[in-house]
Amino acid sequence: MSDLKATLSDKVISRLPLSDKGQYEVRDTELRGFFVRVGTRTKAFAVLGEHWKDGKRHAKKVTLGTTDELTTRDARARAKDVLAKIAKGEYAEAAAKSADAPPSADITLRQAWTRYKVAHLERKGRSAGTIAGYQDHVERMLADWLDKPLKELGENPGLVSQRHDELTKSAGPYAANGCMRTLRAVYNHARRGVRGLPPENPVMAVDWNEEKRRDVAMGAIDMPAWMSEAGRLRNPVRREFHLFTLLSGSRPTALKLAKVQHLNFADRILHIPSPKGGSKKAFDIPLSRPMIRCLVRAMRAGRMLYPEAAETWVFAADSEEGHIVEQKEDRATLSKWGNDLRHTYRTLGQAAGLSPVDMHLLMNHSVRGANVNEGYITRSKLLNDHLRASQQTLSDYIIAAGTPAPKDGGKRERFWPRLPSRRIGDDVLDPTPPDPRLGVPIGPRRKKGATEPDAEAA
Repeated sequence: MSDLKATLSDKVISRLPLSDKGQYEVRDTELRGFFVRVGTRTKAFAVLGEHWKDGKRHAKKVTLGTTDELTTRDARARAKDVLAKIAKGEYAEAAAKSADAPPSADITLRQAWTRYKVAHLERKGRSAGTIAGYQDHVERMLADWLDKPLKELGENPGLVSQRHDELTKSAGPYAANGCMRTLRAVYNHARRGVRGLPPENPVMAVDWNEEKRRDVAMGAIDMPAWMSEAGRLRNPVRREFHLFTLLSGSRPTALKLAKVQHLNFADRILHIPSPKGGSKKAFDIPLSRPMIRCLVRAMRAGRMLYPEAAETWVFAADSEEGHIVEQKEDRATLSKWGNDLRHTYRTLGQAAGLSPVDMHLLMNHSVRGANVNEGYITRSKLLNDHLRASQQTLSDYIIAAGTPAPKDGGKRERFWPRLPSRRIGDDVLDPTPPDPRLGVPIGPRRKKGATEPDAEAA
């Protein structure tokens, strides 16, 4: 099946079926050498280029990333850059020197980082976000050290300690600690292949900044106010995104990349193919009834506002990528968002009576309890019954805490999490105000004076 050709786009790629066995390739008709490789579990962008040296033709195939990590537009731009380097012979030579050649005792931080990135991060399938975080530590925060030999740092640990102090002042205590953890990992990785480096990691000289877990979670008593705040957001897709983050306890970075093809309403799951930790940590989120209503509302609102992007993305947006890119809100408008909601999910799970093991499994954490037998638990075998029931219990607790029926028949901002998708734009039930930038209200709106439907029927 390697002779398939098409003009690659996110829409086309989403419709390509996974391979039953082995792999097949679909080549782009616009950019020669650019193609997508479809396997039994993943789809990945790649390029095939060539260059001539000493009268001989040398071909080079490079994987750019999975379709969950890159949009087609980003992959095509990256492909052009890589193909140009291959044609000049630069890419292959740089890769051979940095990743395959035996390291010498005078290895620099730049060389050690390149080897660590290729051999440890990329080959082990770490997510693009994880790699970007490590890269920021090395290439930005330690940029002036890139060409410094690691041996010099190993013999002068005071330099590392001093840099940690400087970063604490300029970037903050948490960022300084993170940068030093990255440097420690790169040094340890390099030393396994370079015996000439000092045996003690220079990061041992660092006096670590104290890191306290932030107290950002909400309790049941805080839910009505938060529901009211979220209900007043102008963009209904963003409103549903924040609610789903709360109901799932998932990391927002992974949810922003949720595609329509990842949804399986028949089995009531949302597949997360590339969470923190990379594709090997892929998992399925069991969906409760409130979560399904939330997703359907998000997709219906997306089709109204961003019809083209909504064909691919669950949480569509007017962005170059086609999905929500930045989840931050003004704290004065929405007091809690992002990982605050993940902390809240764990806190409310405890209040709802879920066991610690169930919470670990729902949040895709490793089960490392005091009882060694917990390590034998197979998550997939609990997904369709036990974990979904636990998810339903927690969702019911959150919705009940946040959406009490108003006694005076007044404001309905807190009712929206119970809203069926067909009621998007309803004058009475949907609190979303029309966005003045669009010029028209979203969806069909009820006529004034119409009878309000019963809350249970809605």
